Amino acid sequence: MHIHILGICGTFMGGIAAIAAQAGHRVTGCDANVYPPMSDQLRALGIDLIEGFDASQRAIAPDLWVIGNVVSRGNPLMEAILDAGDPYVSGPQWLAEQVLRGKWVLAVAGTHGKTTTASLLAWILEAAGRQPGFLIGGVPRNFPVSARLGGSDLFVIEADEYDTAFFDKRSKFVHYRPRTAILNNLEFDHADIFADLAAIETQFHHLVRTIPRRGRVIANAAEPALQRVLARGLWSEREDFMADTGWHLDRVEEGADATAFDVRFGAQRLGRCRLGLAGAHNRANALAAIAAARHAGVDPARAIDALAGFGGVRRRLETRGDAGGVAVIDDFAHHPTAIATTLAGLRERLGPGRRILAVLEPRSNTMKLGTMAAQLPASLADAQRVFCYSAGLGWDPAAALAPLGERARVEADLDRLVAAVVAEARPGDTILVMSNGAFGGIHERLLGALAQR
Repeated sequence: MHIHILGICGTFMGGIAAIAAQAGHRVTGCDANVYPPMSDQLRALGIDLIEGFDASQRAIAPDLWVIGNVVSRGNPLMEAILDAGDPYVSGPQWLAEQVLRGKWVLAVAGTHGKTTTASLLAWILEAAGRQPGFLIGGVPRNFPVSARLGGSDLFVIEADEYDTAFFDKRSKFVHYRPRTAILNNLEFDHADIFADLAAIETQFHHLVRTIPRRGRVIANAAEPALQRVLARGLWSEREDFMADTGWHLDRVEEGADATAFDVRFGAQRLGRCRLGLAGAHNRANALAAIAAARHAGVDPARAIDALAGFGGVRRRLETRGDAGGVAVIDDFAHHPTAIATTLAGLRERLGPGRRILAVLEPRSNTMKLGTMAAQLPASLADAQRVFCYSAGLGWDPAAALAPLGERARVEADLDRLVAAVVAEARPGDTILVMSNGAFGGIHERLLGALAQR
């Protein structure tokens, strides 16, 4: 089958393209901006890419158009497809029908931690010789790719609650029909499409309704919103984590490069885990991954051993370099809770004596709307200095960050922002850059300016 993917350079749709090519389909695609690294990855797979959405692409005449959720009405190619009555389908539906059908799907859902938890789970299964397929919204360091077809009936997927396509407003994850589902956490997010937390809880309820009786929900017992979701109906097996009666941990030791803790299920001690990730949130992610792997037949002791070899995920507290005695670290955090947990994890790693300079780009749709602005000061409490990039925002970040006083600085010009950070930084400091985008290459700019001081 020849498929042409609209919006192919996004992480999810690019992953679908890679999996489709591995499955033997002919794949082409287009996007508004075709640029590395995704363009290089796709072309290395033999996938032809076209810049833009010109209606002339209909001449390609694929068997099926696969539509990403970046495409909306008014897109010239999409309008031509609709006018012609050509067959089209969303990315999640194509994946469900062509790849996931008949597989043991292990889905990782939640507001935060999906990428890391899915990566941990995929690595545990890989280390156990299970050769899972996966589609993850980031690049795990243990694998050269973010998506692959795999060599078994197991498939790990990062299960996103964002909507499927302009013609299908259900959350993506309702298409996946998991047998194992991790429910990591649940907070208000995606203010551009959800009115409130209750609306997101309803989508999670829809996900729960798709899990078979012999399937298993692995739920974070510390999350009130998830308890409300499960109270609306649960027809599957359930195991809790972060609960004394379920999966929990103790004897935590946080080091400079790793964390260690005992893994317990109820009263039973299953082993001591050493994980190269900092923070309580990552310890919870690891617990959930161990529990999910157990459902798929991997002994917890083997899973615990595997996690010692986990290399992390790109853009999750990833060190980008050191210049002039100042470290520059990159992270994908963009929601206030993720910002707070990322800073807390870095503080655990660094210890109490080191200064953290937080550099924030409020770039997600929710952050651009200013919906979470009031929560920002508290989320940045672990940073000694805060720098916020304000270009393109429709709200006033200086007013929002006013409770931080002189600790915070806001700049709309990227060059001035870099100069301000570099002027403040001193040897021994750590600069933590947080954005869900490229942030104008700020990491390299910071390192270059620090080296030239």
